[in-house]
Amino acid sequence: MIDFQWLIGGEAGNGIMTTGAMMSKIFTRLGLSVFDYTEYPSLIRGGHNAYYVRASDVEIFSQKKPVEILVALNRETIDLHKHELSENACVIYDPTIVKITYGEFPPHIKLFSVPLLEITRKEKASRFMMNTVALGASLALIYDDYSVIKELLEETFGKKGEEVIQENVNLSQNGYNFVKEHFYHKCPIVIRKKMQENLLIGGLEAVSLGAIKAGLKFAAIYPMTPTSGIIPELAKHALDYNIIIKEPEDEISGINMAIGAGFAGVRSMVATSGGGFSLMVEGVGLSAQTETPVVIIMGMRPGPATGMPTWTSQGDLRFMLHAAQDEFPRVVLAPGDHQEAVYLTMKAFNLAEKYQLPVIVLVDKYLMEGHATVEISNFKSQISNFQIERGKFVSDEDLENETDYKRYLLTDDGISPRSIPGQKGGIALSGSDEHDQRGLYNEEIENRIEMMNKRFKKLDVMLEDLDPPQFFGWKDADVTILSWGSNKLPIFEAMKWLKKDGISVNYLHVTHMYPFPADEIKAVIGHAKHTLVIEGNKTGQFEGIIREYTGLSAHNHLRKYDGRPFYPEEITEYVKSLIVK
Repeated sequence: MIDFQWLIGGEAGNGIMTTGAMMSKIFTRLGLSVFDYTEYPSLIRGGHNAYYVRASDVEIFSQKKPVEILVALNRETIDLHKHELSENACVIYDPTIVKITYGEFPPHIKLFSVPLLEITRKEKASRFMMNTVALGASLALIYDDYSVIKELLEETFGKKGEEVIQENVNLSQNGYNFVKEHFYHKCPIVIRKKMQENLLIGGLEAVSLGAIKAGLKFAAIYPMTPTSGIIPELAKHALDYNIIIKEPEDEISGINMAIGAGFAGVRSMVATSGGGFSLMVEGVGLSAQTETPVVIIMGMRPGPATGMPTWTSQGDLRFMLHAAQDEFPRVVLAPGDHQEAVYLTMKAFNLAEKYQLPVIVLVDKYLMEGHATVEISNFKSQISNFQIERGKFVSDEDLENETDYKRYLLTDDGISPRSIPGQKGGIALSGSDEHDQRGLYNEEIENRIEMMNKRFKKLDVMLEDLDPPQFFGWKDADVTILSWGSNKLPIFEAMKWLKKDGISVNYLHVTHMYPFPADEIKAVIGHAKHTLVIEGNKTGQFEGIIREYTGLSAHNHLRKYDGRPFYPEEITEYVKSLIVK
């Protein structure tokens, strides 16, 4: 079985991210299952960048700790990552840049000295293109056909002209040829291409694709990691799908623009992180009070304040559930992988319009900036089966016979038919104050109670549209894991490893965080032998919500709040410790 992790590291500005992304694509084209993960500091310039790419000929779900191939473009990469090297790992480095002392590595680590800088200079290219030489050198260690790189470079730089393409081809091929000449078959990893078609997709692409497929027409996004990459993703397709993308002066104006677009009858969204969402909170309340649909993509990262902008976290769950002045209905969705990111983004737009309220899609840096392979057939099926549901709109015919249109008409399901600005007879009054059925200011006791009950009635009605938690694994397992969001990825990987060791684990994966699926969770906890809640925050927010809604407590918890995602090794080790107990 092939299962290895490749890592390239170096200073920011040396093309680390570009090279890593290309290597993920190369492994995907070779029919392998791929997952990648990046680490980089919260700096404007400089700092250490690292790009991990794991590849296997069997399905994988996350990164892992050991690194089998390390490409070090500077000495700092050796210092920071040599402890991650697996037994018999391979290291590519340039001896004129990276000085390695005798005996620094154990004898089973294979060192491959490649003149990356010299090859770059011979091609009269910038020293910052050593990464392209390293790309060819890396592939040469483990695969015998250079053409896969050439084809990728031609596609990547096609619009930049033949000169740019040829420069990159020459650099990568020279790196490839040098390794083949000097280190042929010296690396224990050998890839044989599989006739398997996978699609490599990142979280940013998944959310953007889901929004486009759902009929997005207006997006107001003030850039903030980890969601700022949605802007260029949408921009690629804006003309084809008639999407207006606005970069507002701040998040306050962004949320209000999106609400205005929703009021005008088009599907709209914003994307932000915790600091930006803090500015949007009053606007979210405006969406709820005026019953105007809006979708909010909320990317979690460590806080408080600026915190750690380029790292990952799950510390904003309770914030999303409770951010408000007073109370109002909302929907909070949390995808666990890239296919769920597409699906739940599409679904968010349907729920927002059907129930006329704000819908939050809660993601994190780990999911948004990572990439994974998915089966093309399953992915196409998911996209093609999606149906747009726009909810209740009052028709022109209805308005012809209506002399007193009430935008906030009291109905059995709490949902009132919406009019579109410009419809004859469909004038809608919508303000941020409490209002009566016509939208007129009204603070009377009876009216206030009626309107609050009307808005909250939607939560009872929408239960039919909400997906229950997904249950994976043995019914009567030794350990039952409960978790949410992108933890699904390392949990799935850990479950696969634990199964090999004969340890039975099952997993309840929650994607609909509010309204909270209390009954389903209560049933699972009631039948579990040992329960384990896994989440990426310090105070156990999800665990506390379970206790709040079910009255039950989990037996154990595993939490992480250092800005890094869970590794399957951490989960595997902790589960085994529970079995020993």
